[in-house]
Amino acid sequence: MPDLKCGDKSYPLPLEPERVISVLRPTPPAAKGTPAELIGQALDGCREALSRFIPGEQVVIVTSDVTRPTGSDIYLPMLVARLNAAGIRDRDIEIVIALGIHRKQTEAEHKKIVGELYGRIKVTDHDCDDPGALVYLGDTARGVPVEVNRRVAKADRLILTGAITFHYFAGFGGGRKSLLPGVSSRRSCMASHFALLNPEEGSGRHPKAVTGNLVGNPVHEAMLEACSYSPPDFILNTVLDADKKIIAAFAGDWRSAHLEGCNYYSAAFSRPIAERADLVVVSCGGFPKDINLIQAHKSMEYASRALKPGGVMVLLAECRDGYGNATFFNWFGYRSCAELESALRKHYEINGQTAWSVKEKAERFRIVLVSRLPAEEVETMGMIPAEGLQQALDLALPMLPPEFTAYVIPEGGNVLPVPQTP
Repeated sequence: MPDLKCGDKSYPLPLEPERVISVLRPTPPAAKGTPAELIGQALDGCREALSRFIPGEQVVIVTSDVTRPTGSDIYLPMLVARLNAAGIRDRDIEIVIALGIHRKQTEAEHKKIVGELYGRIKVTDHDCDDPGALVYLGDTARGVPVEVNRRVAKADRLILTGAITFHYFAGFGGGRKSLLPGVSSRRSCMASHFALLNPEEGSGRHPKAVTGNLVGNPVHEAMLEACSYSPPDFILNTVLDADKKIIAAFAGDWRSAHLEGCNYYSAAFSRPIAERADLVVVSCGGFPKDINLIQAHKSMEYASRALKPGGVMVLLAECRDGYGNATFFNWFGYRSCAELESALRKHYEINGQTAWSVKEKAERFRIVLVSRLPAEEVETMGMIPAEGLQQALDLALPMLPPEFTAYVIPEGGNVLPVPQTP
């Protein structure tokens, strides 16, 4: 049995091997080249698009902030070199950081993002709350207002970059998500995220707005429609392994290249399972992956796919920085998931949505949380507090059937269990 991490600690798993159906890990294929070689090969497929760029045109490149590792320090210099070769001067290129509703970046963070381009190419942080820096492009069919960064919308040429990952209600990150919510107004961000809920009060999440699914996903569809209002000339998306190293790159048409990357990511980081288990023991993978509960929620969400209704989850998530947002815990003042959902519909907040998702799983399953969070606050959230893995299992075992089965997931944020239907 593998050891499981919680913060900087590592726990041996005191569980009989015969109870464990499988240890679930991602199985990404070996990279077919170095990161630079992979980026170069992907950009080779964009030669036709680049041939249409005209010297003197203003080019905007959108890339992610430091909370989302993408390998931008490798791919941005290579991309700018291709633009220079097409006759685009440095002074006509601007990099816009897709902050969504996140804070502005420091100079050190800018340097980390753009690598050797720092001080050479203009870098601007998106501001979702500056009306003068935004432009309204229209509403989507579902009524999401599309208000985007003015520099992005007015650019002669637009390139979106980022990384493809799983996303717990948009299906996947990357591609169109760099525009909405990446460089959109706060109002647009909130409205697009709100699309994950069914229209009817008390009806919960749309069944298609789930991790790893794009088909019929209303959040994905809103993002696609918004991106079509300011379509990029091409995208460049990477796929990273658990060590944040580029193992694949996809470039080209903003729809098809993204879909190709999503299919690759799904094959590499999903694990088919024949049955759900009574118990799932899951670690986020230690610090910094379990730095706060909002970050740890991703592992909780993915691992829940492998659990029987009413089953038990043991989640190792140190949360040394608490919840990850000052208002997150306030949402647990609502006694039931239904009450929280009703409040969320009246006053939507993204952190409230994550709180609702935590509470929804705490009601469907029994979750034992190994963390630094105060025990009484863990109980308020509907979970069972534990100080270590052994204590967590001691608490879990009486809730399990005599012949229980289990899955073990050492890196919960990097693998999606996918139950196979007969």
